[in-house]
Amino acid sequence: MRVRPKSDRDDVGDLPLTPMIDVVFLLLIYFMVTATITPPESRVASTLQGERGAGQARDLKPQIVTVDLTGETVTYRLGSRVFADRDSLASALEQLPKEGGLFVRVTDLAPWSAVAGVMQDALDAGFVKRTYVPAD
Repeated sequence: MRVRPKSDRDDVGDLPLTPMIDVVFLLLIYFMVTATITPPESRVASTLQGERGAGQARDLKPQIVTVDLTGETVTYRLGSRVFADRDSLASALEQLPKEGGLFVRVTDLAPWSAVAGVMQDALDAGFVKRTYVPAD
């Protein structure tokens, strides 16, 4: 019987399988633990349950106040109405529905003090959702 001498070429194909199996199991456990389990789609609540009535709070659109600098005067535009002072704007904001929120749109020329004043007036009027939007 002839014994063949072991060559370097035979060692290249031998990989230790035990550490590789350990790594695969650790990765499997990691992905199982960190995965988020979501309920089946049939159990997710539908937003269209029941008939929607007209005039609900979620149907309201947010109010938009545009703050601009015209000449040397800061102007506040709410829809088609233009206010020259914050007091008249604050009284108009108190009369609006609050559920839709308020967007404060600001032009490049408007001073920050006027913007901060409008945000504070909106908070005082009862708007919970207030959003700053730079005008393009």
